[in-house]
Formats: sequence, structure tokens, C-alpha cells
Amino acid sequence: MPDTTTPAPNAERNPLRKIDDAVIAPKPTRKSRARVFQVYVLLAAVLFVALAVTARVFGYFPIDLTITLAVQRYHGAAFASVMYWISWIGFMPQVIVICGGGVIGLFLLGMRWEAVALLFASIANALGALVKLIVLRPRPTPDLVHVFAELNSPGFPSGHVLSVTAYGGFLIFLLYTLLKHSRWRTSGIALMSVLIGLMGLSRIYQGQHWFSDVMGAYLLGSVWLALTIRGYRWGKTRYFVRQPVAPEIHAPDAASIRHAS
Repeated sequence: MPDTTTPAPNAERNPLRKIDDAVIAPKPTRKSRARVFQVYVLLAAVLFVALAVTARVFGYFPIDLTITLAVQRYHGAAFASVMYWISWIGFMPQVIVICGGGVIGLFLLGMRWEAVALLFASIANALGALVKLIVLRPRPTPDLVHVFAELNSPGFPSGHVLSVTAYGGFLIFLLYTLLKHSRWRTSGIALMSVLIGLMGLSRIYQGQHWFSDVMGAYLLGSVWLALTIRGYRWGKTRYFVRQPVAPEIHAPDAASIRHAS
């Protein structure tokens, strides 16, 4: 008599399902973490608009000059090298390679909708470029602070900081909400958090942005990050719902069950 037992679909043949079972947190946990993550961005939009309006009127604030001079007072070679390389990754073309590599990597790992959302997060700099044209704030000048290399584009907000806040912030969100507790998860979150913080410091240290330029970028990046997360959560149950890793398939509702029975 032939064996009529139905094997679990792709249970042994799909190695990506093993990744899902091993490291992906349960759905209720992912949802609760997602809500917690977004609390801090509620006021970011209002604060950014207020800062952008004042930045258009004032070339820099007294605190901007004070902070830049204080940061540049330290001349350690190792510190200067770290500041240089942190800033370097935010310039073209390397930023495109890094962002594109992250998107492609997630897609190949089976996290298709996460890859689409990360792509959306990575275009935050286009919004920043538009704001720069509206505010038209000049960058720091050599007569006020040391400028590592003069740039011709407007200074508010910092494109480097905006990009790393939106892109890196969404990677932190994915690590925090999707993965189970592990040292790799903790290390990834810590590494991205340090990178986001040091990017702002490096732009001030190199004299290419004021402190308020950097803070404006953090605020705008938070807003873009919030939009990315909202779009991600909205589409999680609509697109790529049967993806190999971290799928989001709705269970049949009670009415459907009663109808089927």
C-alpha cells in the first residue's frame, strides 16, 4: 500500500527555513518590539522643521562654533584616522556599494520584503538634497574652523548623517525586531549604533558641517526611518508573505473557519 503521508513542505530541502527557525523571533515578539522602536520619532518632524527654519536665517549658531572648536582641539593621529574613514564611507561611490550590497544581501538571504524596505530607507539622501536646496545654508569656512576639504554643496542637513541614520537605523530595527537574543544580534546593534553616532562626530571634526547640520540630519533621518518602518509593517502582510525567511502569513479568521466547516 503506497505511503500517503504528506511531508512537510520544503522542510528538509529549504536551508533558509532552518535559518528562520534558528534565529527569527516569534511574530508577537517582533510586533511588540516594532512598536517600542518607533516611540522616539514622534517629535522628530516638528523639531526638524523648527531647526530648518532657523538654519535658513542663521549661517551658524554660537553653540556650533563652540562645539567644532572643542572637537577639533584634539589632534590624536588614531582619532583623526577613525574620523576620516568613518566619513569616507559616506561619500560616493562607496555609499552606493554599501547600500546596494545590503539590499542584495537581504534579498539573497530570503528576506525579500526587508530588502525592498531597506532600499526605500537608502534613498533618504534624495530628500536631504531637496532640503539643502531649500535651506541653502553655507558650510563652515576656514576662517572660523579647520576644514579638512571644502565642499560646494549647502550644509543643512548633513547627507552623511542622514543616510546612515535612515539606512543603519533600519538595519538596527531589523536586528532588534526579527532576531532572537544572541551575541551576534547584540553586536550588530551596537556596531550600527556606534557608526551612526560617530558619523555625526566625524562630519564636525572634519569641519564640513556644523553641529546643527548634524542634528538636523539625525532628526530628518528619524522621520524617514519612521516612514520606512511604517511602510515595512504595512506591507509585511501584503508582499512577499511566503518568503523563505521571516514570512508573515495571516492565520484564517474565525469566519473563514466556520464557513469551511
